[in-house]
Amino acid sequence: MDLQFGALIIGDEILSGKRADKHLTKLIELLSARGLTLSHAEYVGDDRPLLTAALSRAFDSASVVFSFGGIGATPDDHTRQCAAQALGVPLALHPEAVALIQERMRDVALEKGEAFEPDRPDNLHRLQMGNFPQGATIIPNPYNKIAGFSCAGRKGGAVHFVPGFPVMAWPMVESVLERHYAPLFNGPARQERSVLVFGVGEATLTPLMQQLEATHGAIRVFSLPSVDHAEHGPHVELGLKGPAVDVTAAWPELLAGLHSIGAKTSTELVRDL
Repeated sequence: MDLQFGALIIGDEILSGKRADKHLTKLIELLSARGLTLSHAEYVGDDRPLLTAALSRAFDSASVVFSFGGIGATPDDHTRQCAAQALGVPLALHPEAVALIQERMRDVALEKGEAFEPDRPDNLHRLQMGNFPQGATIIPNPYNKIAGFSCAGRKGGAVHFVPGFPVMAWPMVESVLERHYAPLFNGPARQERSVLVFGVGEATLTPLMQQLEATHGAIRVFSLPSVDHAEHGPHVELGLKGPAVDVTAAWPELLAGLHSIGAKTSTELVRDL
């Protein structure tokens, strides 16, 4: 099975509608540019039990999951603590992350024409942004040097934690993809092929869908019903997705199955994945 990629998007501000999520569409774009696809996504608020449970599922999923948000050092940032709890390990200051935070604080002091005071309470508090689950590795942040972190999963996957700010998060996601997953880029061509089916419901199409998946294990069959489409009216979009060679092999069987039940269809719709 191909390695799956997922997203975990964190924050009450997303769920309340105060801020619109931009990470999901951007992650799909970054993956698609490399011939990869997003398999699953989840939204979670700033609730420790819910977030810990979501992260535990991510660590158990054998997927590569990108987690966005909640890695600051304010009281409503819980991601670092929940990740450690989900893994059953303590938090520990990461020496490289701490050095980068101190470097950032020196830069800011210099810009302001002030002396850098490492023991000042607010500067000591900022070091908590380098407090990661034990065993984590850092993700460099090219915007302000405040690193994110990566943790290995329990079943061969990994969770990569980046900030909620797009200007920081998106370059960090790109760097993770390029550094760790380049061998997966632009693998065998994948394709989605479908037709619009008229006058036949999903219940009637289900046996054909089941037969196609049983015969061609590498493909997935999908149906998308519409009841009030402005142009086509009621219909079901029925299609296949998967490796292009397998989609091509299964396609005549789909058409033959539709013909056998007397279904009316549109022209074929083809999209490279």
